[in-house]
Amino acid sequence: MVPTDTAPLALRRETGDLAEGAAKLAGEIGSSGIGEVLARANRVMVRKGAQGALGTMRPKPAEWYAFDAKDEDTTDWYPQGLTGSDESGSIEEPAFLVTWYFKPSAGERGIRVSFVSPRTLKYRHALLVAARPDGSYGPIGIHAGGVACDGDLLYVADTTRGLRVFDLGKVLDLRTAQDDLGDPERVGRHGGRFHAFGYRYVIPQTDFWRVAQPGPRFSFVSIDRSGGTSRLVTGEYREDDPGGWAARWPLPLGGGEPEDAFVMGHPKIQGAISWGGRWYLSQAAGSSANGKLLVHADGGLETRAFPVGPEDLTVQDGKLWSVTEFKDRRIIFGVPL
Repeated sequence: MVPTDTAPLALRRETGDLAEGAAKLAGEIGSSGIGEVLARANRVMVRKGAQGALGTMRPKPAEWYAFDAKDEDTTDWYPQGLTGSDESGSIEEPAFLVTWYFKPSAGERGIRVSFVSPRTLKYRHALLVAARPDGSYGPIGIHAGGVACDGDLLYVADTTRGLRVFDLGKVLDLRTAQDDLGDPERVGRHGGRFHAFGYRYVIPQTDFWRVAQPGPRFSFVSIDRSGGTSRLVTGEYREDDPGGWAARWPLPLGGGEPEDAFVMGHPKIQGAISWGGRWYLSQAAGSSANGKLLVHADGGLETRAFPVGPEDLTVQDGKLWSVTEFKDRRIIFGVPL
């Protein structure tokens, strides 16, 4: 982890009409708290399922959960980002939040977030949308490679643009506005009714932190709450180039340059978090080989076993957690720090 220039990574706030659009939509559709969403969860994870995700990993994770059969099998949706109630600091019960992107180039369905209860193993998807001041809204077609939650603010990585922000106080429930969920093949407002591809919940974007100048790529996001000042951590995936960067901004996010930035020195980094004076990097190795957890501490490097297809990182309940992305190998898993 070699220090590098912070100036090229600067962010500027561009709220535009996002807050106005979100407020318009929230004025017509009632909201639900995270606890209510979890109580109405309609899918169930499988404890220690999808063991193929572990590959040759030894020792196995301390705990892991697979998604249900439909979400394990699909080639349309891929999980990428992971955050949790510990990162938020204000979600009142244990929860994980997972972002997914829609892969087919035709029929864009945007990005979604799963609210997962590690207590019940039940979960539910919600659609993340862009709302406009006229009350219309639509899907957001990005990779959503990372996600982090600070209070009620959900930061989602937008690879070439920066960080999109969603307000978890505006998890909007279509059932408060109409008797059904609309047409599962449509999204937005049509004929005076609301549609969200069959999802019950939509969350409109409320803010945007954009790159001040083109160039930096935002591939993952996490939050370091191990010190006196909480920091938002983000960085860049590079396929075959060890020159990807990781940087930290003090929270609440105020834009400008990060307080520090580093060249990571490893290719294929899908997630990163600093914690307790250490850096943890999640390194991928394709759809069939095990990834690695790279731990930088006191000038040294430790390499640990990791599952196949590891992505974003978060710290929850004293463990390091990640999510894996590939078909029939999709798990949320936790390992010791």
